[in-house]
Amino acid sequence: MNIGSFHFEVPVFLAPMAGVTDTAYRIIAHDMGCPLCYAEMVSSQGIHFRNERTLEMLKTELAERPIAMQIFANTPEMAAEAAKYVEDFGTADILDFNMGCPAPKIVKNGEGSALMRDPQKAFAIMSAIRKAVKMPFTVKMRKGWDDEHVNVLEMAKLAEEAGVDAIAVHGRTREQFYRDNADWEIIARVKQSVKIPVIANGDVRSCNDLKKILEITHADGVMVGRAAQGNPWIFKQLTHYWRTGEMLLGPTMKERAEVIIRHLDLLLKYKGDYVGPREMRKHATWYTRGITHGAVLRDRFNKAESRQDFLDIIDEFF
Repeated sequence: MNIGSFHFEVPVFLAPMAGVTDTAYRIIAHDMGCPLCYAEMVSSQGIHFRNERTLEMLKTELAERPIAMQIFANTPEMAAEAAKYVEDFGTADILDFNMGCPAPKIVKNGEGSALMRDPQKAFAIMSAIRKAVKMPFTVKMRKGWDDEHVNVLEMAKLAEEAGVDAIAVHGRTREQFYRDNADWEIIARVKQSVKIPVIANGDVRSCNDLKKILEITHADGVMVGRAAQGNPWIFKQLTHYWRTGEMLLGPTMKERAEVIIRHLDLLLKYKGDYVGPREMRKHATWYTRGITHGAVLRDRFNKAESRQDFLDIIDEFF
């Protein structure tokens, strides 16, 4: 699969997730075989006002390249300005525009999946971004706003007309958030309706899911979101399956412990001794889902305040 000048032999990508797909996790996912990670979404307003925290989110490492940087905006002018800034900043290889985030605080500003209700504005934004940058440009969108307004086919065609290089489609409406099953049939219809690459997103949790979603949608690639939380091994499993048809076993307890410590050390490096351990709490609880004494372990992780606290817990339980 190609996105602009980039070729991905095994197009199994990490979806952008706010508070999850930061530099630390992207490096780990990349090490596990993920060929392209999408960064957590960045505010165009934050870029415009040169917000320090926003600009920090644009920084990347060589160990995670190539990387896609996602922005969100509610006007063509703001989107184009942010897109150009990202391109000139030079730390990303692909630009993505968010038309899928269902979070109320995003939607109330007319951003994210709110744009699914306004095709004309969405087209104006996508066209403005395309004119502003030369770098490869993708768009992530949903099935529609709700069951009465399923318009992803129209939006996909507008994206193609605007010059977008590829589209990622999450097979749920905004009103569904993450409930019910993703609609893979609608992604198949998108794939039939446009000539640019289509990336299928929603409910890819295993090699069997990968097989089924590709059979149903005939998509060019897939994007994995929530199933990758605490489970970067999914990229090793899915990419190996794509290449060979073989299913790898999940991680051992020793491998889980090693990755928890590596993830923690990366967070300490990029976010410091106070924020790092506190952000690691949620990741540690995800890494240990489904294991014996999981509830007790999660309670302990949620109180950890230092690297040594995590090491002590791992030493005791693993």
